[in-house]
Amino acid sequence: MASAITEHRVTQESVFCYRIPTEEPESDGTLKWDHTDLILVQLHSGDTQGMGYTYANPATAKMIKEILFQEVHNEDPMDISRLWYKMLSKIRNLGQPGVASMAVAALDNALWDLKAKLINLPLCKLLGQVRPSVPVYASGGFTSYTAKKLQEKFEEGVNEGYEMFKMKIGRDYPQDLKRLEAARATIDNKMLFVDANGAYFPKEAVAMTEILEGFEVKWFEEPVTSDHLIGLHFVRTHGSPKMNISAGEYGYNQTYFNQMLAAQAVDVLQADATRCAGITGFIKAHDLCEAHHLPFSAHCAPSLHLHPSLCLKNLQHIENFRDHVRIEHMLFNGCKKAENGYMEPDLSLAGFGLEFKFQDAQKFQIH
Repeated sequence: MASAITEHRVTQESVFCYRIPTEEPESDGTLKWDHTDLILVQLHSGDTQGMGYTYANPATAKMIKEILFQEVHNEDPMDISRLWYKMLSKIRNLGQPGVASMAVAALDNALWDLKAKLINLPLCKLLGQVRPSVPVYASGGFTSYTAKKLQEKFEEGVNEGYEMFKMKIGRDYPQDLKRLEAARATIDNKMLFVDANGAYFPKEAVAMTEILEGFEVKWFEEPVTSDHLIGLHFVRTHGSPKMNISAGEYGYNQTYFNQMLAAQAVDVLQADATRCAGITGFIKAHDLCEAHHLPFSAHCAPSLHLHPSLCLKNLQHIENFRDHVRIEHMLFNGCKKAENGYMEPDLSLAGFGLEFKFQDAQKFQIH
């Protein structure tokens, strides 16, 4: 006779907002910033707590508290798919891309952590692990860095065993050339990626691929804005065949990812579980990518992406974005450090294996 299934309920919900200053003012090809906002969601089922987060504006926290908490309260956290569609229905008239999807993401991520903890499994075991570890690449190299500072940062990465490095370009062409020269000299024959954050027009980006080829760049991220799928396709088909064109970090739903793949706009699809409606949406984006026989890459938030990435066949790597690595190791216990360019989970811990340091984070709390 089958044993009875234990019924669980989400009994309490909390959301917290933190603003963490960057080490110094930073910039890429199209944006400047001096802080990062982290929105943390905590869900309780009895004595068990699940935690999820997103990197988003405080408006996201307001949406979570006033609109989405009611969609999960007193619901069974085992039914994540049902709750995910329930939340998407709730934000229909608000516009799914952007803040709304990031709000869903924080809750969806917390639900996955809670479910895994209720079952007492590492999240990768709940999702179905296909690999023991995941390659990661060192990312930062902001346009606000001089060539000398970029060299210093990349030297740190070389000493830590990274094999792949990414830098920002697109703000100042003469400085970009100096920084590219410094990067290549520092990392020797290791892989070099660049990210323009949509700084170029299509023909400019094609011309840039010829220059980047001289520095043996293997990855050109967002050479044009990721909303310009025809432009991405143009760069991909007219630029250097030795260079992968990548984009997708600003994808918030499956329709967008499907359109990007149908347009043959990228060689590698990126997705971010803090933006694309959480781990549920992240896995769906990967599955679209697998159907198109293309590699998949996780954008930023490495500690959150580790467990789901271990479960995705076409996952190529995780981005160890400098700002997020710093924040996660500062504010969470249990973060795994990359070793020789790989991250692997602590399988003795349930869920994400993370614990938020509320006391340490208090000085950054803004709501």
